[in-house]
Amino acid sequence: MTGVGSRSGRAGGLALALCAVMAVPSVVFIVLGPGRPVSGDVFGGAGGAGFLLMSLAFTSVGAIVMSRVPENRIGWLFCVTGLIVGAVVLAWVYADYGLYATSERLPGTEAAASFPGEPLAAVLGFALLLFPDGRLPSSRWRLAAYLLGLAALLLLVTDVLRPGRLDDPFATLSNPLGVPGTRGAMNALNDVAWALVVVGLALGAASLRGRLRRARGVERQQLKLVLAVGAVVAVVAALVMSSWLIWPHGGLQLRMGLMAINFAAFPVAAGVAILRYRLYDIDLVINRTLVYGALTATLAGAYLGSVLLLQLALNGITGGSGLAVAASTLAVAALFRPARASIQELVDRRFYRRKYDAQRTLEVFSTHLRNEVDLRALHAELGAVVRETLQPAHVSLWLREPSR
Repeated sequence: MTGVGSRSGRAGGLALALCAVMAVPSVVFIVLGPGRPVSGDVFGGAGGAGFLLMSLAFTSVGAIVMSRVPENRIGWLFCVTGLIVGAVVLAWVYADYGLYATSERLPGTEAAASFPGEPLAAVLGFALLLFPDGRLPSSRWRLAAYLLGLAALLLLVTDVLRPGRLDDPFATLSNPLGVPGTRGAMNALNDVAWALVVVGLALGAASLRGRLRRARGVERQQLKLVLAVGAVVAVVAALVMSSWLIWPHGGLQLRMGLMAINFAAFPVAAGVAILRYRLYDIDLVINRTLVYGALTATLAGAYLGSVLLLQLALNGITGGSGLAVAASTLAVAALFRPARASIQELVDRRFYRRKYDAQRTLEVFSTHLRNEVDLRALHAELGAVVRETLQPAHVSLWLREPSR
């Protein structure tokens, strides 16, 4: 195992070095840039910087996992993912610079602009299937792996061989490897491949939920961490993508950068879970995230609603707008503590029922303890409280007779 671990560590270090080597010229081309806004330039500026960070996050976590847990295939998968992302960014910014920032087109611009990046979506699906131990949950999940493998192959083939013009910002270029007369067939195959990716991702999420239902101990904590972070990543990604429906233009690179940083949280969470660093703090992290996320949304809604209502009520009064803002701020400040207590109780009751029931049991018992003076009468109740709250395998209770 030592030999395997050392070889995996060297491979992970090599992958990280390659990723860093690709990142350096990518940063140079991002800084140089075309010098003017380019329609559809998703990897320029903040977008490119965000995806470079995502590339380094995947590769770094993969290298660490490969060196410490060499038998876990997720380390290899993350390294491959990071290298693909880094290569896509480098190819894109090189083509962007070669097409728009120079008087003469740089050599290899067309090949760089047509570099295939779509298979990455299918590769990410494998991470869901293999987490946390690097193996499929059971043999019946091989079909999901085959679907993702087929999707990755179809996306690669259609990216490489689809003829005709490329998408923005390289619409003036044609795919140098495209097979003439096959554009319609390639588009149809590409649609099929993306449908397979969606199915594969759904099956990957289902496999995680199935693992969670059966898991105990450390594995359960690993899955809870990744599922919690994955849920946040999915929500943020959905919000960013939906922004194109109401704001189709402007801030493109900034939104892409935010999307990339959001996705970079997934390998970090998976690496923490696999390496088991402070893993049992995840319940507290999830609890606090739910409470303060809901509290922030509640107070923000109350503040905005209060400002609007008070502005309508004070319409026409000099300084009414400032008065509305001041009154709303004071109201929200006064609402903070009771709102936090109510939300905390709601979260505990809904998601941490055992903790909630234990707290209620202790509160009832403490009330009885204050009112009851006969220890013999509390003997049976105290044993029941210990069993219900701590759930030990065995309870022994001894009461010493008071000295006369």
